[in-house]
Amino acid sequence: MKKRKQLAALGLSLVTAVSVLAGCGGSTPTETKAPAEGAAPAGTEAAKPASGDGEVYFLNFKPETATIWEDVMKTFTQETGIPATVMTAASGTYEQTLKSEVAKTKAPTLFQINGPVGYQSWKDYCLDLKDSKMYELLSDKSLAITDGDGVYGIPYAIEGYGIIANKRIIADYCALDGAKVASIDEINSFAKLKEVAEDMQARKEELGIEGAFASTSFAPGEDWRWQTHLANLPLYYEYKDKGVTDAEELDGTYLPNYKEIFDLYINNSCTKPSLLSSVTVEDSMAEFALEEAVFVQNGDWGWGQILNNNPDMSADDVQFLPIYIGVAGEEKQGVCAGTENYWCINQQVSEANQEATLQFVEWLLTSDSGKDYMVKEMALTAPFTSFGEGETPENPLAKSILDHAAAGRTSVSWAFITMPNQVFKNNLGSALLEYAQGTGDWDGVTKAFVEGWKTEKANPTPE
Repeated sequence: MKKRKQLAALGLSLVTAVSVLAGCGGSTPTETKAPAEGAAPAGTEAAKPASGDGEVYFLNFKPETATIWEDVMKTFTQETGIPATVMTAASGTYEQTLKSEVAKTKAPTLFQINGPVGYQSWKDYCLDLKDSKMYELLSDKSLAITDGDGVYGIPYAIEGYGIIANKRIIADYCALDGAKVASIDEINSFAKLKEVAEDMQARKEELGIEGAFASTSFAPGEDWRWQTHLANLPLYYEYKDKGVTDAEELDGTYLPNYKEIFDLYINNSCTKPSLLSSVTVEDSMAEFALEEAVFVQNGDWGWGQILNNNPDMSADDVQFLPIYIGVAGEEKQGVCAGTENYWCINQQVSEANQEATLQFVEWLLTSDSGKDYMVKEMALTAPFTSFGEGETPENPLAKSILDHAAAGRTSVSWAFITMPNQVFKNNLGSALLEYAQGTGDWDGVTKAFVEGWKTEKANPTPE
């Protein structure tokens, strides 16, 4: 707790901003109007006037990047003269917000889908991008969402997630008498992770921590790490056993393994299981950043949150561990890598707005300003040929993903993009919270997973 008091002031304004966004998530559209004719940003040449009268309206998926996208729009308008607007959906409400916004006269011109399932819901709105610059620049064309000869979704970032570990605290632990491992490299299975985490929890006073794991967030809209990302593991391994990439029904073969890792999280953390319903993702990331916890499940996008909470955190002190669930051969498992971030251009807006939006994306991927925002501000690993060797994120977690792959470990693909819908995820999250709080049992989780999957695949509940 001393660390929290000492460090909180260093990033207070940033932490407050991120906390507001994580808790509320949404924003009203922020519009940047074109500069007056002939005007130019200080220290630059006059921006090239936009052709036509098109404008850009982007509906952003991630609350944690809301303020960055507002800056992006301002810079884009200054450099091109094209008016640009961004709105950020509240956490867990993107589909609902998108449905509301596309029904308006001024609809989003650029929006996101999460993969093939999302495309099926929004294909009537997706412009064919096969002749676009963004598709031309895509380094691996197989990553795009296609339908027949058309290309309808372009991934703008490759991401990964796992268990983020504090290497410094682990080294301190390894120096204790009776430590269960001699180095972080020995944590290469669920059995070993469990042994270490439980021992750390028992010796938390010696280590100066509040818990082995950061708190398991279950505040409204904050449970996606468990009902989507953690649930990916049993889904991935069932698909792998069956040799499929989607299914109308599941057996739930690996749900006992899902229970084991979830139990490990909630029973060895900074917060009692009965109090998790008010915990946010930001709370848990702050616990990790301020070294109150040794482990936290999240993705490479979490590095910015860590630095916001603790600017002094060294990049050398963090790395990913795979999410082990006790599967045979998991010593060779890597982190979960993929994307659910696909850009789509709304084909139902005017041609002028479509053209302006195509220009906007091209500007993001080719201009110095746009690429700086992508790489430096949002720390994205962008899968485009326009990004050179020096244009990669200064993000130790992004590097850790590559390190696991270079070591020959098999990445876990994002099977969760085939989940039926948000209703399935929400119901699973509710069942997990009830189990954690002791108001429900694991049978409820199994039912939400297996029966809920079958029901929502066959007859999706309107969202």
